[in-house]
Amino acid sequence: MAQWAKLQQLQGEALRQVQNVYGEHFPLEVRFVLAQWIEDKPWSEIDPDNHLHDNYAASLCASFIQELEKKASAEDSNFIMKLKLDEAVIYFRDNYSNNPQQLVRVVKHCLQAESKAIQLAENLCVQMTNQLQGPSTIHQEISQHLDKLKKKTQETEEELRRMQQEQESFVIQYQESSKRQAQIQQLTNQTNTQNNVEMLTKLQRDKELLDEALRQKAASLVQQRQVLADRHKDTLLQVHSLQTRVLDDELIKWKRNQQLAGNGAIFDNNLDQIQEWCEHLVEIIWQNRQQIKRVEMLCTQLPINSSMGNILEKFHSLNSEITGLLSSLVTSTFVIEKLPPQVMKTNTRFTATVRLLVGGKLNVHMTPPQVKVTIISEAQANSLLKNKVGMTEASGEILNNTGTMEYHHATRQLSVSFRNMQLRKIKRAEKKGTESVMDEKFSLLFQSEFKVGGEELVFRVWTLSLPVVVIVHGNQEPHAWATVTWDNAFAEPVYIPSKMSDSYQGRVPFAVPDKVPWIQMAEVLNMKFRAACGQGLSAENLQYLATKGFRNSQIQDFSNMMITWSQFCKEPLPDRNFTFWEWFYAIMKVTREHLRVLWNDGVIVGFISRRKAEEMLLKRPSGSFLLRFSDSELGGVTIAWVAEDPQQETMDVFMLQPFTSRDFTIRSLADRINDLKHLSYLYPDIPKDQAFGKYYTPYTENQPPSSNGYVKPVLVTHIPGWTGMSSGMDSYPGTPQSSFHPQSPDPSYHDSSSMAGGGDQPMHAGAAVSDMDYDFLNMDLMSGDMEVPVDFSSINVSDLVAYTKRE
Repeated sequence: MAQWAKLQQLQGEALRQVQNVYGEHFPLEVRFVLAQWIEDKPWSEIDPDNHLHDNYAASLCASFIQELEKKASAEDSNFIMKLKLDEAVIYFRDNYSNNPQQLVRVVKHCLQAESKAIQLAENLCVQMTNQLQGPSTIHQEISQHLDKLKKKTQETEEELRRMQQEQESFVIQYQESSKRQAQIQQLTNQTNTQNNVEMLTKLQRDKELLDEALRQKAASLVQQRQVLADRHKDTLLQVHSLQTRVLDDELIKWKRNQQLAGNGAIFDNNLDQIQEWCEHLVEIIWQNRQQIKRVEMLCTQLPINSSMGNILEKFHSLNSEITGLLSSLVTSTFVIEKLPPQVMKTNTRFTATVRLLVGGKLNVHMTPPQVKVTIISEAQANSLLKNKVGMTEASGEILNNTGTMEYHHATRQLSVSFRNMQLRKIKRAEKKGTESVMDEKFSLLFQSEFKVGGEELVFRVWTLSLPVVVIVHGNQEPHAWATVTWDNAFAEPVYIPSKMSDSYQGRVPFAVPDKVPWIQMAEVLNMKFRAACGQGLSAENLQYLATKGFRNSQIQDFSNMMITWSQFCKEPLPDRNFTFWEWFYAIMKVTREHLRVLWNDGVIVGFISRRKAEEMLLKRPSGSFLLRFSDSELGGVTIAWVAEDPQQETMDVFMLQPFTSRDFTIRSLADRINDLKHLSYLYPDIPKDQAFGKYYTPYTENQPPSSNGYVKPVLVTHIPGWTGMSSGMDSYPGTPQSSFHPQSPDPSYHDSSSMAGGGDQPMHAGAAVSDMDYDFLNMDLMSGDMEVPVDFSSINVSDLVAYTKRE
């Protein structure tokens, strides 16, 4: 209950922010009584928009209501609390029982708001001792700027009210003056009696006083109008400056971080904070726009000529400017909150969520807008940005591509989640040169139209997703991820002049550099590997990757070198039929799926050349070994060990045929190392069982039959010729010893899958022992090496261990 305990220590604005999150949809009392229960559940792991999580969400919702009922029935010390809990039970049952996903959204939003408030409070404490510019300082500056603009808006509202009252007074006095003029005209036409002359004189004097007062009021009104115009002009300049900061700095930074998250970067999702700023901005803009329109109306009702120019024209110009700011804010805050997959396979379901940050404040949800999704090509995206053509054609067919935006009161968000989209067809452009379908980029276009201000303003909004590569088969995935990774990493935003200013309008779709500094590439590879496998890459790892990428092991300093797109994923590595990226991607995949804990524990050296591994091991005693990634087998992991060569009586390094993912699905790497008794010390001098013992699969001699009545066999890794070098027993004592093991490895055997770089160094000794790559059609079961008659009917093929026949 750590978060709830911290929450109770909040004060001031942070506490008020949390209180505003709770309400009838989720009373704070419910949070209080279920604090421990709520924090024990994995809310962050549940995606309410993923239908695969629907059953778990429903189960969690039912448990939630059940726990709440228990707390309500057990509450007898506080009558008011019991009433609130009883009301909450009824509300939750009525609103969430049939919509458990909404309860998940509400709880997740509340917990995230709590966490942010706590984090903000902690950051403020840190800030008191840290004067460096940080996010909290930036947030504080924006908040202070918003407060000043709100104050200015209130001041101009008061001035406008006073001006309106004075204009109304002017109109009344003008009518009075007109009445005096009519009376004067009437008396002038009458007989000049003494009484009439006196009355006429009095009326003329009164009219002169009224006219003088009118002239003064007219001058005052002109002055007030001019002051209001100047103040609104100043407000607009400040609004524009702040809006530029929020949209072109903070929102674009969020989008850029969202893109980098596709490469594994840590994503600080502060979209809720950005929405709050945008909501304040749209309120300020709307209020000032209404004020300007009221001044326009007053100027139209009472035109007053002025030597300072046409005031009405100034307010027309201000109205145009502020409407432009409003339009820019609305169109820029139509964002993709949850991106579609960047590697998209046809006929496969995918999801996405779009959100209008200012939709709630503009009451857009009163007439819920429709959002349509289409897929467009790179050329179409360019045309769209340049306003050359409209998007009348799509580059493919997407099922379930329309949705209605909904307003969620609990989160104050106007959004729509597409949960069951599916790309059925794709139209590809003609390829040139070495281009492939995995180099071609598309984008998902989200479009909508809605009206605000009593249908006064119509907004047509659209936004593009990050580049998407479309594939039709799983074997296209590695190259597709190369395209996406390069784009995410090196697609820097550009600045294009707009009507309002030179500000960010978006990148040119989907331009990327042809070559980049190796230092930047190393950061990308490290980021990808850390996100996939937990532990990042060391300086030695990156140095080795540089030698692979540049196909040169002699260079020591790569810091000033540039790696090209072709070197990265187009040109095959020397003497190989795969590229640098395919090799790296396969290693990352096998590590993530099968070796993650070993990699994070530091027992895998991994990125090291064969030559370097030999140099390291020859300095260690017999039985020392290390684990390295194969240079020639995609996703292969080999064991290199040092031992005495029985024939030459010298210490030598041996390399085992690499294991791949298919092998690890049968038997883990730790268990395979346990099987090989001649392996004693993990480099440099760690006892094998100390390094891998906690990862061994527990074994008992007399294992009971499984539920189907069969006794499950166990495959044991065995290297022909190395049995005598062990203790004479395999890791599983019940495993029978093979009767046809050769006495020592054949020194003439060469393992091409363990060659370094160019593959020109023969392996000294080894054995092919892949448990998965059984080639039963090519196995010579009648080999001359087999002196014992074989009863083929008794052979269990799954228990055979492959080995390479001597040549």
